[in-house]
Amino acid sequence: MKNPFKTIFALITVLTLFSCRNNEIPEDIHEHNEIEKLTVKLINIENLADEQIISYISGKADKNLNLELGKTYLVDLDFEVKHDDHYHSVNDDIIDEKDEHYITFAFSGAAVKVKRSNDDTVRTDGKKVGLKTEWTVTSAGHGTVNIKLIHQPASIEENYPSADDQQGKTTGGEADVNASIGFN
Repeated sequence: MKNPFKTIFALITVLTLFSCRNNEIPEDIHEHNEIEKLTVKLINIENLADEQIISYISGKADKNLNLELGKTYLVDLDFEVKHDDHYHSVNDDIIDEKDEHYITFAFSGAAVKVKRSNDDTVRTDGKKVGLKTEWTVTSAGHGTVNIKLIHQPASIEENYPSADDQQGKTTGGEADVNASIGFN
């Protein structure tokens, strides 16, 4: 009689321990600080002194971009988290985890071609992340640019919509940043 009770007691103890243990493990172990700020820096390649810096914080840009027809701009993106009373760039973390990140661009209200820069960070699949790009304005107007930093995309299409316009496209993943910035 003792053996069946010991077996049942041991089985109940094991089941209880594993059921409690499983409840303690979080489903999403992806730990990262939430990116709160995006700084967009544009430099007109014809006049390097012509520089625009836009800060996008908590869903709002501090001003609009000024995109002129026929102009090409060097564009640098800086993603930042807040520590105490200041912001700290996480671009180094994005570069270290380059295979887990990809940036897409989408323009409305004007036609702007995006080219991923030669000095942009290259993932191991050969695609460029998108921290450094060149934007050429082929049709001017008022509108918005949507910039997304995608974490762990399932697939990436760098030459979307074409090899001459690399705005990029992804499937799957999670948007760490989804910023819409106006321009005129």
